[in-house]
Order: sequence, then structure tokens, then C-alpha cells
Amino acid sequence: MQKAYKLQGKHRHYDWGGNGFIPNLMGIENVNHLPYAEYWMGAHPSASALVTTPNGQVNLDTLINEDPDKWIGGTALKAFGALPYLFKILDVKNMLSIQVHPSKENAIIGFKKEEAAGLPIDAGNRNYKDQNHKPEVMVALSDFWLLHGFLPPKQLEERLHAHASFNSLINLFKEENYQGLYTYFMQLPMEASDQILKPLLQEAAAAVKNRMVTKLNPHYWANKYYTDGIPVANIDKGIFSIYILNIVHVPKYQGVFQGAGLLHAYLEGQNIELMANSDNVLRGGLTTKYVDVHELIQHVQFSPTYPELLKGDVTNTYELNYPCPVSDFGLTKISLKKGESFKVKTHSMEMFLVTEGLVVLDGITLKTGDSAVVEAAAAVTLEAHETAVLFKSFVPQ
Repeated sequence: MQKAYKLQGKHRHYDWGGNGFIPNLMGIENVNHLPYAEYWMGAHPSASALVTTPNGQVNLDTLINEDPDKWIGGTALKAFGALPYLFKILDVKNMLSIQVHPSKENAIIGFKKEEAAGLPIDAGNRNYKDQNHKPEVMVALSDFWLLHGFLPPKQLEERLHAHASFNSLINLFKEENYQGLYTYFMQLPMEASDQILKPLLQEAAAAVKNRMVTKLNPHYWANKYYTDGIPVANIDKGIFSIYILNIVHVPKYQGVFQGAGLLHAYLEGQNIELMANSDNVLRGGLTTKYVDVHELIQHVQFSPTYPELLKGDVTNTYELNYPCPVSDFGLTKISLKKGESFKVKTHSMEMFLVTEGLVVLDGITLKTGDSAVVEAAAAVTLEAHETAVLFKSFVPQ
């Protein structure tokens, strides 16, 4: 009896996306040069993936609703009531917004508050789209760059000393730490923040023009955001975050986990992303989307972050596990040489994404860019017809 099925995800054409990586991965002609920002593999109601069944293509969320125990698995279903994760590919050409995700408890409170206020779920000024948290893990498919939590105190103080525009903030940081510094700047009148940021951006533009900085320097990213020129006024306050957060380089096949309260932003590159099935994002700039500074500040983790890259823990001959401190999802990388096979026993719904090579999964041929879904409580075999790399999402036991 069939246990594995071909999965067709949904493309998201956000303006920050690149127009080559995802189409090339999947063998798609992008004749209109659209931005292919994300590829969603999941049962999110706004973009459910399609499953190829003997009766044709069916939405994954429809199949789950028809027989949730069969697809999600009894244990995961009891714990979450639905598929708890969303699996994605991202191509970040232009940086994403400075953002933070709420905890599950705070997401419930925020959602109920906005519901009681009668705010439509699709309102432009809505913060909470659901009652779930949104922890996430990413694994790079290329050199990847992101902002990831506040700099350690010594480095942050050195950063404030290094730029004349920030010198007036040094004592504030010493006296009131991260919360005082960030809250003060984000609540400044626009004219006052412009006076700080405009000379800084001029400095950044000169440094980049003279090739004085690398991607590890915040000047590079501040200049990239305003690559078409520095505004006369109303400079995005998100620029400040570029200078006070860790700039992290993630090499291919290494990863980073980001939990509730961590201020962060993707800067550039391609990755695999796996997250709790939520769309709750509180933004702090570098975006044309809704920014709610007051709400954001209520959820930021005001403490230093010491970035730790996930290199993957060996679980067997073929598989690396990227440890995630949540029960919603797990992620592994499977590497097979031509002719090798790997037996998989599922406990929850599992998804497989091929990023290199050609494999056969339970009789289904999957080439680079293809994905498949496997029912819970199934035993299937992966056979490599070419050297292959796959990523697997699942719900931990």
C-alpha cells in the first residue's frame, strides 16, 4: 500500500526574493523574472501544498482533515491537533525586516486582544494572525548572512564608541543596558533619529565606495538597504539594529535556531527553513509592512546573544540532526552516494526535500527540487540513483 506521495509546494513572490535560485533548483523557466522568495511545503491554510494521489492532486490540509491520525500520527495529533510545522525554501536577495516572534503564551493573549477589538484577520495593522509561537531553524544552502540577537556588552560598547553618531548613546547603554538603549532609540522622534542615522549612512556609503568594509561590517548592510541613495528625512529606524545586533555568517549546510523574543533579520543568501506553523511577526523596521514599536518592545529578549552555529549531530551513517529545543519540529540532512539506500520509519508526517541528486522513495522518483510527504507510522526506503542530499522534516517523538 502506498505510503509516500509526491508533494508540490506553493511559491511566494515577495519583493525581497531572488529570481534565479528557486526556479533553477526546480527546473522552472522564470520568463517574467518574478521574485521567487519562498517555497512553502506544508498545510498552512493560506498556501497548502498539493499531494499527488491516485485520485489526482489534493490539498494537503484537505487530506489531513479527512484522516488526521493517518497523516499526522496519533502522538503528534494529540499534542498539537494539527500539523505543527511549516517547511520552506528561501532565497533572500534583499534583507527582510527586523523582527521578533512572540512566545506561545503571548501569542494567545495578543490574538485574543485583537479579536476582541474586532480587527480583521487580514488587516494591515494586525500583529497576531494565530495563537501559536514561531520558533524556527534554518540551514544554509549557500553562504548565508543574518542579524541574530544583541551583540555582547563589550562589543556593543565598542560599536557605540566606533561611530561618532552613536557617542551620545554610550552612557545610556552603560546605565540602562539593552532595554534602555533600544527603547530610547526606537521611540525617538523621527527628526532626532535622522540626525543620528544620516551621518552614519553617509559614512557607510563612503566606506563601501572605497572598499573599506566586508559583509561582517554593519556599514555594508546599511549601505545595501539604501543603495539607491540616502533619504533626506524619515530614515528607517531599523538601520540602528544593524549596528547593535550580531552579524552572523552561516556556511552551507550549517544552521541557526531562533526562538521567541530574539531580535533578528535575514540579510542575504539561500536556506532551508523549518518553523512552527504560525504567521505571527512583530516588526521593528527595514520594511514597508506594519511596524508596531510598542508591541515589539514587549516581546524582545533584552540580553546578549552569543551565536551558536548548528553543524549537525550524527545520528546514523547517512543522517545529521540539527538539534531544536522545541517539540513542534525536527530537521535532518540525509546524504547518500549512488547505489546506497536508507530505510525510514516514520512516527509523524515526514517531508523529504531533494536539494541535490536523484532518489527513489517508496517507488516515487524525486529529482533535485522535488519533495514528498510520507504518512505517519510508515516504513519506506530511499534509494539513491545519483549522489544525493535531502532534508527531512518531522515531529520529534
